Amino acid sequence: MNSRKLLKNKLFVISSAVLLILCILALLAPLIAPYEYDAVSVGPNLSPPIKGFIMGTDVLGRDLFSRILYGARLSLAVGFCTAIFALVLGTATGAIAGYFGGKWDKILMSIVDIFYILPMLLLAILFTLIFGRGFFGIFLAIGATTWVTQARLVRALVMQARGLPYVEAGRAIGLTHMSIIFKHILPNLIGPMVVSLTFQIPNNILTESFLSFVGLGLQPPYSSWGTLANEGFRGVLSYPHLMIFPGLALFITMLAFNFLGDSLRDILDPKSSVGSSIGS
Repeated sequence: MNSRKLLKNKLFVISSAVLLILCILALLAPLIAPYEYDAVSVGPNLSPPIKGFIMGTDVLGRDLFSRILYGARLSLAVGFCTAIFALVLGTATGAIAGYFGGKWDKILMSIVDIFYILPMLLLAILFTLIFGRGFFGIFLAIGATTWVTQARLVRALVMQARGLPYVEAGRAIGLTHMSIIFKHILPNLIGPMVVSLTFQIPNNILTESFLSFVGLGLQPPYSSWGTLANEGFRGVLSYPHLMIFPGLALFITMLAFNFLGDSLRDILDPKSSVGSSIGS
């Protein structure tokens, strides 16, 4: 029934189609892009959109369209990888804390609170100093602060679910705690977890773009949308195309993810998932 609702929801269909196209373009960037992301002097320096360079060129004569395509790979990879990391770690932490309660809840949520109050910029500076301004450093900086939101969400949902009849039935027939948590409670919470994931991905993409924009993220010649926006901002008045096209790519992606999350939240009723039985 839910799949039929999803397909009938125009907002879901359109946003999914946009994101699918973006992912395909990112994956096929080496085949689609006219030039390599770091190929210099392929066109006139700082050219506006002209024939052969539909988005113009930058200060080194690099094709902006090619750099945006390659930038999609980095920006989407950061968004997806950090969101999946947050989903796995946050779900495991929140589920254990919410199910067992007591000292486990106090210990785990104390750790969550510590990470929650750590400033993103401070972590970004720390990790870039240790691991350099590459993908791994950005992954750790974003991942270390975003998993706590997922942990708090899952903890609250599991605390609601642990007293329901299907959980009591699982205990009565001798199922282990881990089996009840990961085989029966969490599968019934997929709806709100997926919705949370669809909002987490664009937030992480925006965070990476911000860090790269202020010089704490990926550095040239890498071309994430944040680094491109950083480069374009310096000459935005004279050469607005350098800022407009990376900003537009980021805007469309953020908008599509948020519309996707909104449509999923409207269709997938979280409360209906929590009350499901083991056999469903």
